[in-house]
Amino acid sequence: MTAKPAATPQSSVELPVEAVQARRFEKARSAQATAVLEDYVELIDDLLASGGRRADRYRPPAGRHHATAIKTITRLKREGLATSKLYRGVFLTPEGHGLADRVRARHRLVVDLLRAVGVPEQCAELDAEGIEHHVSDVALDAFALFLKRQLKRQDP
Repeated sequence: MTAKPAATPQSSVELPVEAVQARRFEKARSAQATAVLEDYVELIDDLLASGGRRADRYRPPAGRHHATAIKTITRLKREGLATSKLYRGVFLTPEGHGLADRVRARHRLVVDLLRAVGVPEQCAELDAEGIEHHVSDVALDAFALFLKRQLKRQDP
């Protein structure tokens, strides 16, 4: 004799209209595709700025395969964010450097918000890596305004 699962109460939450839900899913998929691109731009910019390894000789970021790195660099070049020179590696265009700067600023803003609401620093850094690619400019503006108000409250 098997036990019957307990009946779950039906939710009173109203589901969004199908078109609205489809837009939400599309935004999430688009953000995920952009996240990989942004991570690579930031990584290449960091490598070049630090004078470290050449950008054509780096290991792909953790969890990424070499084929993904090659495809992503090809996409960066196609979108005008990077160039490459034979035997010299990958370089960012001014647009690529600008994107790297914006990605860093967005990451910092998300980390600062998470820290302001009590998230421990290491956790905030890790969580920001995902959140930063999915948050809208409207939300980022609200985060910045919130942090500005918090700072004013702290200063007498």
